[in-house]
This record gives sequence, C-alpha cells and structure tokens, in this order.
Amino acid sequence: MTTQGLSIEESVVRAMDGTDPGIYPFLPYILQDIWEIGTDPAMVIRLMRAHFGDCTGLQVLDLGCGKGAVSVRLASRLGCRCHGIDAVPEFIRIARKKAAEHGVSSLCRFEVGDIREQVHGLPPSDAIILGAIGPVLGDWRQSLRTLSGILAPGGVIIADDGYIEDGSDFSHPLILKKGELLEQIDQAGMRMSESLTVERERILRDEAKIFTSLHRRCLELAARHADKAGLFHDYIRNQEKEGQVNADRITCAVLAIVKNQHSNP
Repeated sequence: MTTQGLSIEESVVRAMDGTDPGIYPFLPYILQDIWEIGTDPAMVIRLMRAHFGDCTGLQVLDLGCGKGAVSVRLASRLGCRCHGIDAVPEFIRIARKKAAEHGVSSLCRFEVGDIREQVHGLPPSDAIILGAIGPVLGDWRQSLRTLSGILAPGGVIIADDGYIEDGSDFSHPLILKKGELLEQIDQAGMRMSESLTVERERILRDEAKIFTSLHRRCLELAARHADKAGLFHDYIRNQEKEGQVNADRITCAVLAIVKNQHSNP
C-alpha cells in the first residue's frame, strides 16, 4: 500500500503511524518536545561520508524533512547545502529556527509543500533523503524511478525504512519482506550499496522516549478537547502498537541506494 490517492493530511498522518487524519492539526503540539522525529542524522552522516568522502558543498534534497534535524546536522557537520520540504508549516518554522541556532541558515533552505507534487521538476541533487516517510511517490519501484530522474550522476538516495525478514510469518500492509524490497529496488534500475541496521535496544530506548512525551501531550489535548478525547487516545494506542512492532517484528535500517551502471529503468 502507498500514499498515492491520499490527501496531504492523510499522507502525513500515515507517515506518523496514525490512522485518523483528524489528528493532523494537533501533530505540532503532540511532537513539540521532539526535534529528531524520524531518521537518526548520525546514520545519514555515516552513509554520506562512506559514499562521497568529502561532502562539502553537496546538494541534498530532504523530502519530508520534518523539523529539519537531518538537514541541519548535514550542513553543520559536513558542509552540505540542504533543501528540505515538509507539509507541516510549524515543522518548517522550527527547522528554520534550528538552522539559525546552529549557524547554517546560509546552507539550509526549508519550505512548506507536498513532496508528491514538488519533486517533479526539481534540479538534480547529489543526495536525496527519505527519512522514515515510506514510499510516498508510489511503491518503492515507482518512488525510486521518479527520484532517479533528479539524482545527479554518482548520487545516492538514503532511505530510512523497515522490512520484514524473508523467513518471517509476520505481515504488515505497509511493510515489505526484504526480498520484495530488494526486487523493487532492482526493478527501478538501482541497487542497495550499503545498509545500517538499527539495533533493537536503541529502537526500544528511542521509542520509549518519544512515546513518553507523545503520551503526555495527547493526554493534555484530551483534557482540553473532551469531544475529541477518543482521537487522542486512539493515537496513543496506535503509537504504542507500532512501536512494539518496530522493535519485535521489523528490521529497521537506513539504506544507501544508487543507480546501476548502464541501467535504463
């Protein structure tokens, strides 16, 4: 299942492990205590250095950039020039603020937009980041084919996602088996050049930290908006469920994906 055909609100909520788009306007409040709401910037930095070596001046496109943590870290640590796009205006406001705080406003440009529309016609980027937002441009084959058109020669797509090990009897409507994922990457004329797996202990630690904050903010909203209390309690339950699935049934990884030589997807 992909996010094609969904409204921007539905797409964002799906990426945030929610099911009811009614939670969309409350996401900035719910996530106000968390800056790094998705991909671990340190893992992206590691993959960037492994692929490019010197990253100074590289053009990075951060799709679904959230509050800009990955872009700001890439700019401050590696000297990359980053363009982040996200659909939540409050997230973009915070991203710009964080860029200023870290002294990289000249290297970071953040804008509000629907990446499913804005990705078409963008100039080539040396690296494209898909930070825990899934294949928003279709399935992985379709998404990678689209992004291939704006990936500079020698570039890399860095995707934070999960997959189910091939021998598992577990299934999930939004998550592929590892073999299926690799097959779709291959069908796009690309290959996985490197993969960094997130350790289970780290997943549990990070999920617990995020859930504690999220739980508290949702309860505050439920108290303020009694008519919507069910919405917030459902979101808490969804987060708790997905967090357990991520830790127990899914391999979470940050993937470096590159074009095959002489490929013609």
